[in-house]
Amino acid sequence: MEKRHAYRNLKLCSKDCLCLFVCPTGAADTETGQIDFDKCIGCGACAAACPARAITMLPNKMPAQQVKQQEVIQALFEVANQKIEEIKILKYLLEQATDEDKKLYQACIHSNKVVIEDLMREAGYMLPQSKNTNQFLQSLRQKGPTKIIDQLLDKLTVND
Repeated sequence: MEKRHAYRNLKLCSKDCLCLFVCPTGAADTETGQIDFDKCIGCGACAAACPARAITMLPNKMPAQQVKQQEVIQALFEVANQKIEEIKILKYLLEQATDEDKKLYQACIHSNKVVIEDLMREAGYMLPQSKNTNQFLQSLRQKGPTKIIDQLLDKLTVND
């Protein structure tokens, strides 16, 4: 069986903390809101006990990124650029909007940002194990090495 570890989505967490009581290793920590990867044995007890379903089990090694044809990537970027233009228009409209309409424009802006994130992820960006992410972190390291960037580069193995 593939090794896995628990991951808590803090946006979903209701702070019921049942995960603390069922975790056999004490990996769940409510003070930081994180699950200690080094302590987690991947049993899934915390995920099963979480009433908010805020904990999911992830593989320790992410699968290789799907290879995309250049035409597909180009099409994804074109749609993302259209969404960026829509955001610019919506921000302009937001400045002119009545209080009644502001929530609608803000929701549309947020929705477009989520779509852009999904498009970039699909195009091979924003995945921790992607070559693109590695190159981005390497460029940050060249501007001045930091401990956190070095730690990320050590942990994120490129597999695409």
